[in-house]
Amino acid sequence: MLRGLYAITDPHLTPPATLLHQVHSALRGGARIIQYRDKTSPLPLRLQMAQQLREITRNMGALLIINDDLTLCLECDADGVHLGQEDTPVAQARQQLGRNKIIGATCHGSETLANTAINQGANYLAFGRFFPSQTKPDALPADLDQLRPFLQTCPLPTVAIGGITLNNAAPLVDAGFTMLAVINDLFDRNDTEQHCQQYSSLFQ
Repeated sequence: MLRGLYAITDPHLTPPATLLHQVHSALRGGARIIQYRDKTSPLPLRLQMAQQLREITRNMGALLIINDDLTLCLECDADGVHLGQEDTPVAQARQQLGRNKIIGATCHGSETLANTAINQGANYLAFGRFFPSQTKPDALPADLDQLRPFLQTCPLPTVAIGGITLNNAAPLVDAGFTMLAVINDLFDRNDTEQHCQQYSSLFQ
């Protein structure tokens, strides 16, 4: 299941009023994984949104990943969490979530961070940013050529993130990434479903 288009929500681009409609469009277009990322809305609203996303993703055969909130993940019975380097350590999250939840780990451009995450029990590794990012303009850049040999032998699925558009996505898939994480190029537009279809075709 950890393959294909990985759509990440954003409190500005996918506000609560339109979140479900936008995610539904992405799923119809072929997104396989939805990450719910909202660190600003009140907790009750986040739980309500996460529960509704859980229902939609389950009905459409997709995964729901919660950004950096183990409690919310458990409360809405999401498929897993995504953790940055400043978030809960992977090993600690694994203890709290048990063996059946997915844990993704941000590794920036570092094989050392990747190997640590593998050893701590992560299920997939995220690398980036590869291009200038509107969501995280200060994110550290990653070097695709440097990572390419690691991607070819990596024992876990890998996701590329950071400024990805349809114009620059193909080389990432060619290099060995099994997933592409996209925010702005999916949700800052009106033709989300059709756009997702084009991303999905990269994995066929």
